[in-house]
Amino acid sequence: MIRPTHLRPVPYHSQWESADLVPEFIAGRSAVTDPLWRRSGAGTAEEYAFWAPRMCGVACLRMALDHWGFPVPPSLPLLRELCDAGAYVREGDAVHGLIHRPFAAYARARYGIRAEAVPDLSADRIRATLAAGGLAVLSVHKTIRTLDPDPAARGGHLVLAVAADDDHIMINNPSGFPAHSQQHAPVPWAALPRFYAARGILLEAPAA
Repeated sequence: MIRPTHLRPVPYHSQWESADLVPEFIAGRSAVTDPLWRRSGAGTAEEYAFWAPRMCGVACLRMALDHWGFPVPPSLPLLRELCDAGAYVREGDAVHGLIHRPFAAYARARYGIRAEAVPDLSADRIRATLAAGGLAVLSVHKTIRTLDPDPAARGGHLVLAVAADDDHIMINNPSGFPAHSQQHAPVPWAALPRFYAARGILLEAPAA
């Protein structure tokens, strides 16, 4: 098992297969046109296009698995397992999720990851988890990708916190922009509260 390390950047996985096209998908391009959609394991381009905008939590889990040396399954098979575990609930074209507690239970049972859903997750606890080599899935507003000075809300999107220093928390953002806010993107601690819903999931490597 690969152990957590501060020397190796946490690998990046986008919630779309073509990470370089994220700005176009955000701007309204249909994910049906993603040239790499088959890599997702979806049965059709339409299935992929339905789920891709909703798979930020799947991408966060794939990054954690990659970091800790697990084989990384394609997005759609992993999503189907999370649906079976109750972490996503689909009703027609509406989806409820990612639901934190079933997600954490799935990560513990399926991979042995020490996962805890925390409804009131403080900055101090995030710092302590990262300092110990863990990771944190955080509920933030999607406009954290550009550090929007006035986001419409807090929460609604998931990013993976991977490291921190005194001034910044570094995130891998499944819907970040290439060469700007995808991998190890710095977010000032002072700016985080305007995006952060103060809840998330702490992840630690499986016990040796």
